[in-house]
Order: sequence, then C-alpha cells, then structure tokens
Amino acid sequence: MSRIDVDKPLYDVNTFVGRFQHFAWMSDPRTCILSDDKLRQAKTLVEQYRKGQEPPGTTSDQVKYAMKLYSSAFHPDSGELQNFAGRMSFQMPGGMIITGAMLAFYRTVPEIFLCQFINQSFNALVNYTNRNANSPTSVTQLGVAYVSATSSALVAALGCKSYWTKRAPPIFQRYVPFAAVAVANCVNIPLMRQNEIAKGIEVTDENGNAVGRSRLAAVKGISQVVMSRITMCAPGMLLLPILMEKIEKAYPAYKSMKLLDASVQTGMVGCFLLFMVPTACALFPQICSLKTSTMKRFEPTLYEEMVERNKGKVPEKVYFNKGL
Repeated sequence: MSRIDVDKPLYDVNTFVGRFQHFAWMSDPRTCILSDDKLRQAKTLVEQYRKGQEPPGTTSDQVKYAMKLYSSAFHPDSGELQNFAGRMSFQMPGGMIITGAMLAFYRTVPEIFLCQFINQSFNALVNYTNRNANSPTSVTQLGVAYVSATSSALVAALGCKSYWTKRAPPIFQRYVPFAAVAVANCVNIPLMRQNEIAKGIEVTDENGNAVGRSRLAAVKGISQVVMSRITMCAPGMLLLPILMEKIEKAYPAYKSMKLLDASVQTGMVGCFLLFMVPTACALFPQICSLKTSTMKRFEPTLYEEMVERNKGKVPEKVYFNKGL
C-alpha cells in the first residue's frame, strides 16, 4: 500500500468541491474541544510518519486523523499551536453564539455596542490567528487594527440604524448587524495584516522554494479573505431577518420572548455556519498564485530584488499562503 503524503491535502484542492471537502474535514467543530496534549500527539505522529519513523502498527486511519488534527490546530506557516478560539474549527460554535446575539439584540444602542464589541474582539483574534505568519505584527499595530475595526463597526451599525429607522421599513433595522460586520471586515482584516501589505509576503516557486517577497500577493490574499469572511456570514444574516419578521407577525407574543428568540436564531445561525464555514474557505485556493509579469509591472523594485536573489532565474508564477 502506498504511503500517505502528509504534506498534501487528502482532497483535490484544485477544485471547489475538493476544497469544500478539505475545509469541512479540517474545520470540524468537534476538534476544538480536544486537549493540547492530544493535538501535540497528532503533530508528533505526523512528523514521525513524514520521516518514516511512525510506531509499528500505525494505520492509515490514524495517520489521516492526526493530519486532520494537525491541520485544524497548527499554523501552516509557523507550525505553532493556534489559540483554540481563533481556529477555523471554532468558527461555527463561536460565530453561532455571537451572530445569534447580534441578530436578536439590535434594537437599542447599548445592545448594538456590546454585540459589536464582542464580535470585533472575536474577529481580531481570528484574523491574527490566521494571518500569514511570515509577516510579524507589533502590539501597537494590533491595537490600532482592533480599535479601528470596532469603531468602524459601531459607526456602520449606528449609522444604518439611524438612517433606516427614519427612511425604511422596520425589517431593514434587522440588517444593521450585517452592515456592521461587512464594513468591519473590510477594515479589520487589512489593518490586522498591514505588515504584509507594507513589506510584502514571502512567495515561492512551485516546489516551495522561497524566491522573494510581494506586496501584490498580500493584497490579493487579503482581498480574497475579506470576501470569504463576508460570504461566510451572509446567508444567516440576510435570510434569518426575513424569517424572524414573518414569525413575529404570525405570533405577536414571540416578539416579547427575547431569550427564546435569541436561542432560536443562535441555533439556526449554527446550522448555516456548519455549511458556510467550509464553503467560504473553499471559494479561493489556500495556496494562491501570482504572475511574475504582474509583479514586474506593478512592483518593479521587489521584482528586481527577486531577479537578483535568483540570479536571473525567475519563475513564471509565484505562490503564497493567503491565510484564512
């Protein structure tokens, strides 16, 4: 029986379906409750298997499960164990609770403020955890990104609430949370990963050998992550308001049952996210490519550095990890 290549996904990530299967496999929310010891054991088995030194009797199923835990909990660039709340496997339970709260509690300014504060704190942690680890970010930069994203979310939420209260039907107020989340993602992610844009990220050839740095690669990767994050929350935050509006009209007493309302919306958001987390992550390849001719045109300095570094042998395309 042929050996498993632990450095390659088990599914064909060149297709959307393959990427969906891969991310559904690695973002399994059950993995986020496993102990650090269990996760480190999985990493050890993967490293042993890579070297052909795995314990006797190790089965392919054990290797595949270890790969699943390793890919779900350890950063692909640094190999470090990620904070459990920042992992993609925690997106469903964490996002379910926070999004459910945002959809249920949107009517007053204090409710909006508290929900957006909690949501942006969670987003900042997720964005930092899933950054390109080859571009370190200072504590000051993290603070600026966090404050800016939280402020932009509040401005968007309160602005939309004020405008829609005066000029639109009541149902539009239910879309205040989505407007805030969309705006904040456009601010939070680029700021949290600003070093990548300012200094460029490491790019490699098709064999994984580092050949230089690129700012364009950072911009492309971050743009795709922003689109993925907005897509991730869109179905739940756009469809549930319509459903809840109809339920409240059919059963007027339901409107006063805030705890029940929050529980129902939280559960339905969880169902959406269980499907949308792998869907959004699968929209774009994890390892992106960029033509060096594009680099030559838009960032000639970094291109020339790459030419000099590789003694004139520049690949047609370079590759990089876009983050999640």
